[in-house]
Amino acid sequence: MIRKATLLAALLALTVVATAPGAAATKSAKASRQTLAVSISSISRQVPTAQTDVIKFTGTLRNDSGAPQSGLRVRLRYTPQKFPDRVIMAAYQSDQNPATLPGIGSQSSFMDIPALAAGAQARWEFTATPVQLGYRSFGVYPVAVEVLQNGLQVMTQRTYLTYAPPTVPKVPRNQLAIALPVIDQPHRGTDVDPKTREPLFVDDKLSQSITGKGRLADLARIAQSAPKSVTWFVEPSLLDDLDAMKNKYRVKVKKDETQERPANPEAASWLTAMRTALAASPVVAVPYADPDVAALAHQGLDTQTGRALELGRQKAAALLQREVKTNINWPPAGMLDADALDLLSVSKDKVDTVLLNSTNLPPQPPVPFTPDAAGTLDSVSGPVTSLVADAELSKLFEPAAPTSVLLSTQRFIAETAMIAAEAGQTSPRSIVIAPSRRWDPNPTLVNALMKTAKKLPWLELTALESIKPTKLSVPRAGLTYTDQDRKEELTAKYLDPVKDVASKAQLTSLITEAKTPSSFDAAVLRLTSSAWRNSTRAGRAVTKLVSAAVTEQTEKIEITGSGPNRTRTLAGSSGQVPISVKNELGVPISLYIDVTSNNPELLQVDFPQDKPMTIGPRQSGMVQVKMNAAPGTSGDATVTVQLKTSDNQPYGKPQRLTIRTTGYTGIASVIVGAALTVMLAAVVMRVLRRRSERKLAHAAKTRENEIV
Repeated sequence: MIRKATLLAALLALTVVATAPGAAATKSAKASRQTLAVSISSISRQVPTAQTDVIKFTGTLRNDSGAPQSGLRVRLRYTPQKFPDRVIMAAYQSDQNPATLPGIGSQSSFMDIPALAAGAQARWEFTATPVQLGYRSFGVYPVAVEVLQNGLQVMTQRTYLTYAPPTVPKVPRNQLAIALPVIDQPHRGTDVDPKTREPLFVDDKLSQSITGKGRLADLARIAQSAPKSVTWFVEPSLLDDLDAMKNKYRVKVKKDETQERPANPEAASWLTAMRTALAASPVVAVPYADPDVAALAHQGLDTQTGRALELGRQKAAALLQREVKTNINWPPAGMLDADALDLLSVSKDKVDTVLLNSTNLPPQPPVPFTPDAAGTLDSVSGPVTSLVADAELSKLFEPAAPTSVLLSTQRFIAETAMIAAEAGQTSPRSIVIAPSRRWDPNPTLVNALMKTAKKLPWLELTALESIKPTKLSVPRAGLTYTDQDRKEELTAKYLDPVKDVASKAQLTSLITEAKTPSSFDAAVLRLTSSAWRNSTRAGRAVTKLVSAAVTEQTEKIEITGSGPNRTRTLAGSSGQVPISVKNELGVPISLYIDVTSNNPELLQVDFPQDKPMTIGPRQSGMVQVKMNAAPGTSGDATVTVQLKTSDNQPYGKPQRLTIRTTGYTGIASVIVGAALTVMLAAVVMRVLRRRSERKLAHAAKTRENEIV
């Protein structure tokens, strides 16, 4: 604050402030402020290098009041006092106090404007040389255009002018790396509709984004004209979604309703345009679906980060038809903590460089100059290079409010020149520009800034991966991650259902004989996307959609005949009970069948399974489970059957089977034996009786014949 006040006081000393003649004039000035618009159209030369270079300032004054305006004057204000540092530059730009405007120059630095009719505009122009402006040395100087009406200031437009004469020694040529993101939000839940097997989208926003003035269409335009040194961070699930749109697809419109969409030729065109534009540029694949890595580290979903890196590399390489890197990570909001850093560093696709927000890794102690972008962090896997983006320069690529390309370019020239001219710098430093990761760029502005950067003699454009820590690296405070940063993460409430879905989805892979990656890997990663930080309701809806699909897939493997009214009979005191498993998947599965008696005092299970059972696609498998009823029992007992993967993880819900035993005790055997003896005796007696009756009948017949 002291430094700012000092310069403002100095500027005030050079300023002539108009005195208001009265309340009526003040009221008129306020009204005009709302109805007049001044703009600077051009500054040529933008960077004068000699005392005699002619600088031409041109612009317009427009009357939007709806009524004629008169008594107008446009005045150029300047001072030979250059800015001492970037802090004061920023204060000058944001300050609206007329007293802090640069001092007034010569009598030729103003122009009277004839009366302006409603809706009319007038052109103004000033010319000067550095010597006339009082410039004597390399630096950045404040310039402003002021509009007065009847002697009262009604509006101003502030800007900068950089004077760059030859210096001894030469101004260092700093390395500038520009990182531009092509990151969106997930637009699919599951990869395909389970019924139609067509790609299933939860919205149709991409079709608008890739055409006309859509955000992704603008990114493609920037990519086509960007310098080849620009590093692009591409989100693979976005490419994946667009690739799916090349054929007909379905969009979920209601809870249980989808609508078919025809193949989108614009999706194919966008992919082709980006593939061509980025063919010779450095490309880094963001982890698939851009997961919230810090939240995953804090909520126990560690394995998802490694899978996102791996799948991201595979998808991006396939769809861009080139090699892509994953060793550089740009975390959500450019913020991470030690837990997230460790998680990235131990992944199979190891991350050895991180691109961070300046608030995540501030200098310690603070320094009065622009620190070198590169530094080193410690992780559990060793040192990791940290690259810190310059906040002010990054904002110029993505201004918070509409601004002219000219003024943004002048500010960019001034900021980079100030860095090069900072006291004590003798060797080139590194600078990184990185707008927000889901930015909505202005192609004209971004291309103008990059074109300007290529021409400035104190800058050298370079790829991000070429920036390494040097002796110029300043000490930093370490990863600064606040409670507010933690609150920005996906919460445990959001991620707990995702964790459950992820666990069940993983089982659909483990149950297969080949153990191939789960078909739900991409869907689960889309649920962890940092895009859901600001739209958790939409994320939860997608989570429910994926959960239902995973459950449906899991239920394609089931124990047959396991309903509550299906009773299995154990004939005798021991025997074997068949248990059948049906596989409706299109791949072979390998599983164990765990059978546990719920009534061990009544029924014992003897079923050691030494190796898993394999069941072919769309086939059934059966095992015979030996069971023993306890002596002296008969009736119903229950067993629980749990399918397990080959690594012994439970698969699906456990099923309860009812076993009806018909075993007999020793006494019951005697009784039964006696009963059988009695029955046998009765049968023998009956046979003998029948034989005796037949003999008697035969004898009687014989006697009758003899009598006759």
